[in-house]
Order: sequence, then structure tokens, then C-alpha cells
Amino acid sequence: MPSEENQKVEDLICFALYSATSAINKAYAPHLARIELTYPQYITLSALWQHQVDGDGAVTVGWLCQKLMTDTNTMTPILKRLEASGHIIRRKGQEDKRQVLISLSEKGAALKSEQANITKCVVADTGLPEDELVRLVGTISKMRDNLAARDEHASLIPANHVRKCYCTTRSSPPFI
Repeated sequence: MPSEENQKVEDLICFALYSATSAINKAYAPHLARIELTYPQYITLSALWQHQVDGDGAVTVGWLCQKLMTDTNTMTPILKRLEASGHIIRRKGQEDKRQVLISLSEKGAALKSEQANITKCVVADTGLPEDELVRLVGTISKMRDNLAARDEHASLIPANHVRKCYCTTRSSPPFI
């Protein structure tokens, strides 16, 4: 490991995750182009397909945002494009007209049949064995959850408080 003074971008975990995300998006691109979806649209439909299996009926925009760990400002344009392309149906809630409910259209539900093959292709493209990918997803998910929990705790700190990080429990690694 390089010293803290000689950090290289390729040694930073943030860059490893950022560049891996970019590579994953590029790996998905030709498969999604065939079914005329973008990566964010595909992830959104994947959540709706999962809900269709686990539950039934429509979901709220809030549910989708929570499931996909995003906000309504990011989700709304994705949903508008999916609606315009005929993949989902958006409607107002009957009890609460402020609530927007999302459900799959027949066209959106039919694309579920493509998911397993797309996943197989991208998994093969990684060149990693399945057991290693399963461990990697688990490790990244754990890191994400730890950081999310830290952010939830940080939200309790007053906005005018300047947070300084002095990690004294262990030495700071020269990456991240």
C-alpha cells in the first residue's frame, strides 16, 4: 500500500467503485439497447418485477425510491420515460390524490422474460466465478449499508456543526 502522501487514484476505493460502476453500465448497454431501455429504467423495472413476484398490485413512488435508494427528483424522470414508452402505468392514489401509484403494463411485465439472460451475459462478461461475485455483492452491500447507517446518524447533527473525522481506533488506510 502506498503512503497517505502518495495516494494514486487507482488505489482509492471510491475510484474502484466508480470505475466498476461505469464498466458494469457499459456491459449492460448492448443488452439493454436491444430491448430499448437505459440502465436506470432496467433497474426500476427490475424492482417492479420483484414486487410483482413478492406482492401484487401497484407501488408508490416512495416505495420505489426506498427500494432503489434514490430520491423522487431522480426517480420521476425515469418513471415518466417508462410511462411514455408504455412499460408502466402511473395513476393517482384513490385515497390520497397526492400519492402516485406505479404498476407494470403488459409490455413492461413481458420484458421480465429477458432479465435472466441479460444477467447471465453480464455475469459471464465479468470473468469472475459465481461464488466470487456472490461474495463481492455481499461485501459491497455491507459497505453500502454501513455508510448509509453512518449518514442516518450524521443527519442528527445540526447543519451548522462542522464534522471533523479523527479516527483513533485504528490507523487510516491509504485508500478510500
